[in-house]
Amino acid sequence: MTELARLKFYATQPHPCSYLPDEQATTLFLDPSQPMDGQVYAELSEMGFRRSGDHLYRPHCQGCTACVPARIPAADFSPNRQQRRIIKRNADIQVTSVRPSFTEEYYALYSRYIEQRHADGDMYPPSREQFSTFLVRDLPFCRFFEFRLDGQLLALAVTDVLPNGLSAVYTFYEPGEERRSLGRFAILWQIAETVRLGLHAVYLGYWIKNCRKMNYKTQYRPIELFINQRWLSLV
Repeated sequence: MTELARLKFYATQPHPCSYLPDEQATTLFLDPSQPMDGQVYAELSEMGFRRSGDHLYRPHCQGCTACVPARIPAADFSPNRQQRRIIKRNADIQVTSVRPSFTEEYYALYSRYIEQRHADGDMYPPSREQFSTFLVRDLPFCRFFEFRLDGQLLALAVTDVLPNGLSAVYTFYEPGEERRSLGRFAILWQIAETVRLGLHAVYLGYWIKNCRKMNYKTQYRPIELFINQRWLSLV
């Protein structure tokens, strides 16, 4: 185990919460001078940390514990009927792993996704600088998983491949392909990939009970939630 006690962390000043209206949030960051090491990242993910761009962070809010880290233990996962249909519906899609890079094809898809699906969020309006800073980081453990149909890019899953599992950083997809449920399919594919790689879990980030946009995360069972410094299973 890495000596995590030697790591330095910094907390932000309170700022408006991105998920819960009228709430103030505080974020704890790993010292940005610390090299982005996959083993350190994996150990911190066990404590609820996530990556955004070049930073590892987790919520550190006073008086609020609404953001709950969530992960899917891949070997124990069993798709329900709806999820099996989604897998079958997307059997014609080919998935390829590539190194992170900026391309106009990636950005055009990202821009359409943000503009049509998240125009009410803090990532709107999209920009090339925002896309690059957030997602295009040349880190040894980061992969872009391209989901293509006959060469057309339908979805891109930005994923960190860690010693303990896959961390789903962000996924964006063609907003006009609603019938395919591409966001859900990307998670199902990453679960299968985690099993194929012999890793433990898919880390989904934070689940917030009172945030409607987070509801999809608990549709994958069993799921584990990090509560009171322990991973607890919901079957």
